[in-house]
Amino acid sequence: MGGYISCHNNGLVGKKMMSGYLTLEKEVSHLAQQLFGDDLKGRTRFTSRLLDICTRTQGKDFFLIHNPGGWGSTPLEDCLEWERSIVEGVSATIERLGYNWLLIQYLRSGSSWWAHMRDIKEETGFFLKGESCKVRIMATELKFITEHINTLKVILIGASQGAAFSNAVMRQLGEFPQIYSIELGLFFPHMPRRVITERTLAMDSNGTMPDPMAHRNLRAGFKAFITAPFRWIKCRMEGKPRKFSYCINTPGHDYNWKYPEVQRQVEGFLNFNFDTKSNAEVIIS
Repeated sequence: MGGYISCHNNGLVGKKMMSGYLTLEKEVSHLAQQLFGDDLKGRTRFTSRLLDICTRTQGKDFFLIHNPGGWGSTPLEDCLEWERSIVEGVSATIERLGYNWLLIQYLRSGSSWWAHMRDIKEETGFFLKGESCKVRIMATELKFITEHINTLKVILIGASQGAAFSNAVMRQLGEFPQIYSIELGLFFPHMPRRVITERTLAMDSNGTMPDPMAHRNLRAGFKAFITAPFRWIKCRMEGKPRKFSYCINTPGHDYNWKYPEVQRQVEGFLNFNFDTKSNAEVIIS
């Protein structure tokens, strides 16, 4: 029940913890071998990442994973303000419900032009067919983590292409009751493949206007992309350089937390699934 553990017992506990870590490391290494085969660099990255996540999620109630939009290469601090606001809103709501959490980003590509050129074949395949080896890797990671930490809840947070990636992972996972997904502004090519379960919140409108990228409004989408280079050049000439993605102006394809309908739906989803006090009141009534 409480109190201190003797120094002798501390030694035993330490040995058990070390033994447990070595066993975990062996399991992760075996998993890396199955996924990456002779790719030593890939195996090393996977092993290091998964062991780090397993260590950091110990004692946490929630593991939040942000899948950025676009190429999936933008650090959270450099994402568009509305995308950051969603991640911050989800985190704040989970904290308000009384839980502790760990947030990471899953960056699907590097940020350099070379990285984009290297990944263009896979990204094109994912956009057109929904196929990506990175989906299988993340699904494998999440299976492993939730099987070893059975009290941990996982929430994928994705916008645009990030939403498509999250949904592809959920499809790969199938029935894993610990894993949930919040998907905002899914691009229309992914719609026929989308699967929505009771653990998925899928939003195709921000409540202020239809999302042209979700509703196959090709004219609006084409206009946004064709005019983006001119806005990008203009900003540089004015001495106010901006990331190219910031110059793609697609009204409706933004899901800012300040929009009442966005906040209502996301908070409602989280409250329904994780507010034990509210759920208890519903059962009693």
